Amino acid sequence: MDFTIQMRATRTRRRNNGIFLTLSLLLLLSLFANPTNASIHIYDNQTFREVGNAYLLSGGSEGIAASLSTGSYIRFEKITFWRSKDAADKHSDMEHSTGLIQVIIFEAADRNNIGGSAYGGQRAICCTPDLAKMEGCKQGEVIRRPSAIDINWPIVLNVQFRANYLYANMDYKEVFIPKTGMYNLFFVACDPKLKGLVMSGKTLWKNPDGYLPGRMAPLMKFYVFMSLAYVVLGIIWFTQYVRFWKDVLQLQHCITAVIALGLFEMILWYVDYVNFNNTGMRPIVVTTLVVTVGAVRKTVSRLLILIVSMGYGVVRPTLGGLTSKVLLLGTTFFLATELLNITEYVGTINDVSGRARLFLVLPDAFLDAFLILWIFTSLSRTLEQLQAKRSSVKLDMYRKFSNALAVTVIASVAWIVYEVYFKATDPFNEKWQSAWIITAFWDILAFALLCVICYLWAPSQSSQRYAYSEEVGEESDDEESQSLTRGKPEGDIGLVKQENSGSTEDLDEDDSEEDKRE
Repeated sequence: MDFTIQMRATRTRRRNNGIFLTLSLLLLLSLFANPTNASIHIYDNQTFREVGNAYLLSGGSEGIAASLSTGSYIRFEKITFWRSKDAADKHSDMEHSTGLIQVIIFEAADRNNIGGSAYGGQRAICCTPDLAKMEGCKQGEVIRRPSAIDINWPIVLNVQFRANYLYANMDYKEVFIPKTGMYNLFFVACDPKLKGLVMSGKTLWKNPDGYLPGRMAPLMKFYVFMSLAYVVLGIIWFTQYVRFWKDVLQLQHCITAVIALGLFEMILWYVDYVNFNNTGMRPIVVTTLVVTVGAVRKTVSRLLILIVSMGYGVVRPTLGGLTSKVLLLGTTFFLATELLNITEYVGTINDVSGRARLFLVLPDAFLDAFLILWIFTSLSRTLEQLQAKRSSVKLDMYRKFSNALAVTVIASVAWIVYEVYFKATDPFNEKWQSAWIITAFWDILAFALLCVICYLWAPSQSSQRYAYSEEVGEESDDEESQSLTRGKPEGDIGLVKQENSGSTEDLDEDDSEEDKRE
């Protein structure tokens, strides 16, 4: 019977290892696959908005890496502008209505070369009669000054309405990118009669390595390595998990779920980025699935840390009346994280974060702070209980866990300060090539803390011996003289309620006879 169980466990372990190795091979092969090139921005009847003395529509903002071998460019396809019938009827008065639309492409470093200062220091995009006298610009057009590096930049392309036509088509055009930088595209109309102007069409932004914007491109490879890291951790954990599956605790089931969710999330992020890289589009369904799995993983991870801090399975057998509160907090945290991630990632193509994120990040940060407070409060109580029971091995384990948690919190606070500094000193995203590190750090930190938890609560033959029991005083010290995760079992002493009348020698003999029968 024991031999049959052992054979089944061996087959299960080999099957799990085979799955992980297969995933590893696929990820490594896909890392060196040749991607398709470009990035697509689609404009579906978008309306120009009034900004200063101009009507303006943002066409996108992306980090683009220049490449002499493959070439990088912004391509305009099927761009069509629509104006109102009233504006077309007034087109005959050419002195005041030119029907001109200008396409502006500039690198972030040249942003001050677009527009000028009118009276009182107010920024003006279009040239006015007064500015035409002061700066020599052409009235009714965008104010442009040549770049100090390349006099051909910023690029200005003109599109003109003809006669009384209600629409104007922009010719197929490719603008090649001469140097690496953060590039911005704007469609501008200085004609006051073009109020309510609407545009449709698409632009393709070509990076040397694929459709991904420059800030996102390094994350695709990062998720490959993170997936491999989870695969390695999963192989080690599941080997122990299958080997000692009879002695696995409920807490270790939760750790297994977090590892599986983490691996699943990293693979889904990689698939989402590969799909974006190959198609230039981010399907809402795919990206929503990715961020949902991520929100579930973050929620389960935080609840795992919370219940570990409460001493679940070690100091207390259940959470008791706290179960409903923990679930309520978990549900609230999941919803806040899900809304934040959907706003930040679903349908996002540009390299600039939306303003809506600022409003959604506050409740998420508040819940995180509340969780941290609850975790450390619970951890302090658990340590006090272990000290009162003189449970030296469990106490040592929880002290290691509390130290790791403290380091994690300190690192998180330090990184938040750095992230605020990074964004405050880079309002125009000119450091886009290193911005991916901001996102990557949190995944690395979460993985590191998970590794610590896996090390401290790894499945072993002695796992059940050190589960919750009613031990007090010196007896618990004798019982826990072995390591929680590395000790060698000598019977089921920890699972049997001892009677004061029984002698130690008789107990050892009984255990020996039971081992022989097994």
